[in-house]
Amino acid sequence: MKTCLECGDKIVGREDKKFCSDGCRNAYNNKINKDSTNFMRNVNNKLRKNYRILSVLNVDGKGKTTRTKLLSKGFDFEFFTNILQTKTRNTYYFVYDQGYRLLEEDYCMLVKKEI
Repeated sequence: MKTCLECGDKIVGREDKKFCSDGCRNAYNNKINKDSTNFMRNVNNKLRKNYRILSVLNVDGKGKTTRTKLLSKGFDFEFFTNILQTKTRNTYYFVYDQGYRLLEEDYCMLVKKEI
């Protein structure tokens, strides 16, 4: 007799069935697919927050803001997904397709990568 991978109850029905119900199947898959550690979950939350902030401030795909304004909205400059260095040695930091470049004084140039 086969048992459910989630709860251990006996399985009735098809021979290749792995779960006793849809609820057990969903619970099992949710456990498998969730972020495995608090660290990963926290990093992903910070990336999502940074992305939302850049998206709200960069509606037109190119703009300017201040570092102070980004910080006041909760932006964390330590969390980004990739760095792009241009031929002219300008460094852009991206959170997925939303990016920024630190300028002189307190300013930041906002850009959106065309996908």
